[in-house]
Amino acid sequence: MRSSDSRNVLVIDVGGTNVKVLPNGAKQPTKIPSGVKMTPTMMVDEVLKAVGKKYSAVSIGYPGPVVHGAPAVEPHNLAPGWVGFDYKKAFGAPVRIVNDAAMQALGSYEGGRMLFLGLGTGLGSALIIDGVLAPMELAHLPYKKGRTFEDYVGLRGLERLGKKKWRLAVLDVVARLKAALVADYVVLGGGNSKQLKELPRDVRLGDNANAFRGGTRLWKDGKA
Repeated sequence: MRSSDSRNVLVIDVGGTNVKVLPNGAKQPTKIPSGVKMTPTMMVDEVLKAVGKKYSAVSIGYPGPVVHGAPAVEPHNLAPGWVGFDYKKAFGAPVRIVNDAAMQALGSYEGGRMLFLGLGTGLGSALIIDGVLAPMELAHLPYKKGRTFEDYVGLRGLERLGKKKWRLAVLDVVARLKAALVADYVVLGGGNSKQLKELPRDVRLGDNANAFRGGTRLWKDGKA
């Protein structure tokens, strides 16, 4: 399998509070404030200003559903205009876009069947089977008492239930989804994953930095 390790890849993780940028070879990402006024044009301008040069390839982790390599729904916490935007033309380079949870999942992957769950404001999810990435949207599936998985294990659930009950809900959701998707192991990412204490066997904490490894892996030819 030929890889594109020599490719000069710029990795961008788009969030509602910050856009994090990691140029190829850098050790720490640069944070660019985002928010409800940020359009994709502003994002591109700020990123290119921050990195100071062109790149041969760009990876973008997008905070929403991505279908056929393009954003399918406008982001909740940013300005509109992301759907249908010409990212390749704006960056002047080939661009690959995946859901932000999928990008972090790709960077966390260590073989087999892996389920990734991102415990943040909402619930991000992705499944990788033998190197093939399958972004998922499990957050809004019904769970119990008329509420969704996200209502229990996202930020709203943490605030409503308190840490102790929230942790129990997380463990229950992880067990159900792991069994349903026949995953070998589960990786928990997102800012709220740090609130967890003891974890079952085959469940481990991820690292937000893995998103940038995933962005680089997007440009490897073949499987993850």
